[in-house]
Amino acid sequence: MNDAQFIILLEGCRNQNRKSQENLYKNLYGYAMNISLRYSKDNEEATEVVNDAFMKIFRDILKFSVPEKLVYPVFKSWIKKITIYTAIDYFRANEKHKYHEDINDYSQSHNYENNVLNDLSYENLIKIIQQLSPAYKTVFNLFVIDGFTHEEIAKKLGVSEGTSKSNL
Repeated sequence: MNDAQFIILLEGCRNQNRKSQENLYKNLYGYAMNISLRYSKDNEEATEVVNDAFMKIFRDILKFSVPEKLVYPVFKSWIKKITIYTAIDYFRANEKHKYHEDINDYSQSHNYENNVLNDLSYENLIKIIQQLSPAYKTVFNLFVIDGFTHEEIAKKLGVSEGTSKSNL
């Protein structure tokens, strides 16, 4: 899809055209799903987060504006931010207190062979990340993958900076 086509698609979404919304969803679903999988415990939860994120995107699309030359990359960045925040909101609403596991207990109960780094693929990495407790997984993703500071993480999750650092 070229820039002109994307701008037309975006305008259709702003006018609440269902076909445009469907096309945008289909074109960017995989992108949002890859982000969501890092924060979710499984595909089902990731799908729920993505669907919630797209509902927010369609609701707030009138707030999105940027010069025409940068529309697609900035829009993808906007989607990434909304997906991450939706995953955090999901975590806070549904999972925050379900799983509390000490890091030492976790490492003893999840013995990986020494050669795991040799066989590590993207899919394996996502599976390993999904096995972390929700608190550890969220902080890991925000800090290591998405580049948030501990101060930003603490504010978004409603915890102290020390808790963020400890969870990492």
